[in-house]
Amino acid sequence: MDAMTDGYVRVRGAREHNLRAVDVAVPRDAFCVFTGVSGSGKSSLAFGTLYAEAQRRYFESVAPYARRLIHQVGAPRVEEVTGLPPAVALEQRRSAPTSRSSVGTVTTLSNSLRMLFSRAGDYPAGSTGRLDSDAFSPNTAAGACPECHGLGLVHRVTEDSLVPDPSLSIREGAIAAWPGAWLGKNLRDIVATLGYDIDRPWRELSAADRAWILFTEERPVVTVHPVREAGRIQRPYQGQYQSARHYVLHTFADSQSETQRKRVERFLVSEACPACGGRRLRPEALAVTFAGHDIAALAGMPLTALAALLRPTAEGTGGSGGTDGRDGTAGSDGADGSDGADGSGGTGGSGRTEASASASAEENVACTLARDLVARIEVLTELGLGYLSMDRPSPTLSAGELQRLRLATQLRSGLFGVVYVLDEPSAGLHPADTEALLTVLHRLKGAGNSLFVVEHDMDVVRRADWIVDVGPRAGEHGGRVLHSGPVDGLADVPESVTRRFLFGEPGDGDGGDGDGGDGDGTREPRKPTGTVRKPTGTVRKPTGTVRLSGIRLHNLRGLDAEFPLGVFTAVTGVSGSGKSTLVTRVLADAVRERLGAEAVAGGAGGAGAGKRPGADAEEGADEGVPETAELAAAEGLDAIDRLVRVDQKPIGRTPRSNLATYTGLFDAVRKVFAATDEARARGYKAGRFSFNVASGRCETCQGEGFVAVELLFLPGTYAPCTACHGARYNPETLEVTYRGRNIAEVLEMTVDAAADFLADVPAAARALRTLQDVGLGYLRLGQPATELSGGEAQRIKLASELQRTRRGHTLYLLDEPTTGLHPADTEVLLRQLHGLVDAGNTVVVVEHDMGVVAGADHVIDLGPGGGAEGGRVVAAGPPAEVASAEDSRTAPYLARALGR
Repeated sequence: MDAMTDGYVRVRGAREHNLRAVDVAVPRDAFCVFTGVSGSGKSSLAFGTLYAEAQRRYFESVAPYARRLIHQVGAPRVEEVTGLPPAVALEQRRSAPTSRSSVGTVTTLSNSLRMLFSRAGDYPAGSTGRLDSDAFSPNTAAGACPECHGLGLVHRVTEDSLVPDPSLSIREGAIAAWPGAWLGKNLRDIVATLGYDIDRPWRELSAADRAWILFTEERPVVTVHPVREAGRIQRPYQGQYQSARHYVLHTFADSQSETQRKRVERFLVSEACPACGGRRLRPEALAVTFAGHDIAALAGMPLTALAALLRPTAEGTGGSGGTDGRDGTAGSDGADGSDGADGSGGTGGSGRTEASASASAEENVACTLARDLVARIEVLTELGLGYLSMDRPSPTLSAGELQRLRLATQLRSGLFGVVYVLDEPSAGLHPADTEALLTVLHRLKGAGNSLFVVEHDMDVVRRADWIVDVGPRAGEHGGRVLHSGPVDGLADVPESVTRRFLFGEPGDGDGGDGDGGDGDGTREPRKPTGTVRKPTGTVRKPTGTVRLSGIRLHNLRGLDAEFPLGVFTAVTGVSGSGKSTLVTRVLADAVRERLGAEAVAGGAGGAGAGKRPGADAEEGADEGVPETAELAAAEGLDAIDRLVRVDQKPIGRTPRSNLATYTGLFDAVRKVFAATDEARARGYKAGRFSFNVASGRCETCQGEGFVAVELLFLPGTYAPCTACHGARYNPETLEVTYRGRNIAEVLEMTVDAAADFLADVPAAARALRTLQDVGLGYLRLGQPATELSGGEAQRIKLASELQRTRRGHTLYLLDEPTTGLHPADTEVLLRQLHGLVDAGNTVVVVEHDMGVVAGADHVIDLGPGGGAEGGRVVAAGPPAEVASAEDSRTAPYLARALGR
């Protein structure tokens, strides 16, 4: 039978990464899941082989230029793929770190909204013409507020931010914003030369003197006669003064040193732009309204509220809107300028008939654009994203939220006959939201498409038509297809690790006869066995309590919350209910402020005065304008000695960052190579074996092992360096070996392999053991940060913390630590987390995995809904108690996980 008509995509001889000459057939026009433990090879099959081959064929079909790119990007290592339709990949990629990207721009909803205001908005009396749609965008010169350049924020300094302790004198370091070392001494000596008293407490200086020292724009040059230690030369020199404000703003704006920029960020205060009030647009754009609101107000509404406001217009009569409406739907902003003439004609005294015709045309346009907006918002609401607003910066979204936004866009595209390759679409979803996702996925399949989904959520797996289980374990112990067929057939594959969690087996867990879900197979799937419980199986007794009262931030309105100490607490709730705000913002900031920066680890960020400037991508903030939590009272914080916040932010954004460098493991490896006889004979020090040092690295790729490839209209990517072929080093460095391996070959080892190879190197062995303990034995030491998932990055951070000597009572905060984990990997991770609690620490996790929640000591459930419908504690207590809560959307799923 012909390959395109037998209904299957057939792969033969796939050898990408750890795949072992895999042959497999996957049906088209079906919902197919790829399962297996982390590192088993399922993504290498779904993305690295199937999608990569579809992309390669696309390049071959379009132009000679694109065919040249194939040689740069590389083709998948596979003998043959037949029956493969065009493919679209929806991966768990983090957005670029810019707050100008938003929900509106990702979904293109902002195009239609701007068109609506341009063509059907209510203009103030005296307007000379309609504005182009670009005038309603904060990302264009025509629309951006000139004061804040469309960011909605301005950064400034205050006396309080520059001088945190006014009891100190200038000599004692009152002006904390001044640089250290020589430049700081220079500024102090200049101030003394100018006649200011540097030994009086800052608060005793006159207001005029304080203002001049901190804020003057003058740059006087004086002759300084420094006072140095005895025996040192004390020559006078010419010194030029700069105020503390000038130093901070100049360093933040112009310094090439990331370290310097981060240091001065602490002294900046961010606030809403006084010119636009944080609304990012010029006054003339904000003067235009629709339904009584300006465009910034509509963009700031939750999508559900925006749809409700637009629905009356969308349901109005008056035709389809013709060409104008179609242009608006497509977002063709270039045509907006032609409408200016129509607007000016209206104000020039045209007749009643023309005015009526113009009004009718406006109604048609408004109806068409509003109808398009409402229809697209309804898809987002169906996917559980109705709590988002269009102006929400995309870097503040989770990877799961971003993928669902892109999925919603595909649903409206009307494509059919396409293979959609999805990377864990259920990641970051509450079980209630997962049900809505499944409905949307089946609609996408019903439209005539094929779904190839990499997935770990067993509830999603049960609803699939076909399963490809890869394994049995990770790395070199995986790479085989254990089963490819209907889901119920996996029950007959004893080698599969997935089988136990999908069907359950006698003796697994504590309730194998629970509700089997929605499987359609002949064999009824049993209740999932759940993930690992506490070793004792009992609820631990708290050793104390942290009480936070009167919390006000985002959708938390006067919330009171209690976190028991010495136990494992899970914070649950649907997407947007306020979980991350409560844990990673409010609780983390309260503890950080109490402890100080020296007792905080794990990338917890800056302290207390709100989100630092430009930190959208790093801090996980919920809004573009920084907000500080209002807290009426915080009790019980004295019992905490250290805070470790472990999140899913990338450990690096280029291939130069990797597992070995982040954990410090690479330092030990480089010292081992520097100690070899060959290295000593050549005079090579440890630095020679760093790919960041010119003497040892490959200069073609600057030690990255990859070179950036720009694909014009497609996202850029990385390709192996043509000189070193990914080794990162020059040939001379690679001639030095340790136990028969050069430095590049060691970096290519998996953690498991390196643990044996470096077993007698204590510093390396300790780091490798902790990486194995959190289930990362399959990762390569030099695996670039760009290839790591958010869940893997989080576990690497956790491993880095676990290898350190712990002291006192530590509070560990984790945001969805099981994201991207197979249930078997979750078991491994939870053993470590529960071990931390057994050692006398406190662990608080934001979590959607009901198996994890069922094994917690305490549960705090927020909700009942997302956005404005959430933000309150629906239930709190032991898992069994929360499972019985009437108003909780979590309760029925938790009850099922508990075997009820």
